[in-house]
Amino acid sequence: MTAALVAGVAVTVAEVDAAERALRESNGAWALPRPGTSEGRQLRRWLTQLLVAERVVELEDVSRQSVPSIEEVLPDMTARLEIGSIAAAVLTTTAGRAAFAVVTADVDITDIEIADYHRRNPGRFSSRRSVPLPLDEAYLLIAEHLRSAAQRRVFRQWLDARCAELVQLSPGYEHPGDPRQPDNTHRH
Repeated sequence: MTAALVAGVAVTVAEVDAAERALRESNGAWALPRPGTSEGRQLRRWLTQLLVAERVVELEDVSRQSVPSIEEVLPDMTARLEIGSIAAAVLTTTAGRAAFAVVTADVDITDIEIADYHRRNPGRFSSRRSVPLPLDEAYLLIAEHLRSAAQRRVFRQWLDARCAELVQLSPGYEHPGDPRQPDNTHRH
């Protein structure tokens, strides 16, 4: 049985089963929802999203690409939260980080964006909050902070677009947030 197709190649239900089994055998298994419940089905949908996203990045031509470390692409919990759980999980793989490097190679920040950020957040990079760093001293720190955030945003948007283009999900394996699937609990 097929849970999804990625560029015409099947992600099988057995692969989703194996991913769930591995998760349920891990140290954090106590926090997982019970199988067969609405939340348990949502977990399987999330695992399917992860499996297809991993396949999508594996399709990219990243030969001869230097691969950044996980710390370079996801330096802290804020970065992991802003990029989303699927993209963050994909970035733990070498293929994910290689794709990140290719997709975000041309992302840059302007002097105007750096100056504007400093104006709005003068103490952000000060060692003492009461004494803001002048722009010329904070410039490189702000530039790296903004460039990293922009790269994560570009990668997440690229991954979403590539998944939309290449992935077909089978009934029961829809995105967990899809309002058309019966277990969706996010209501407005």
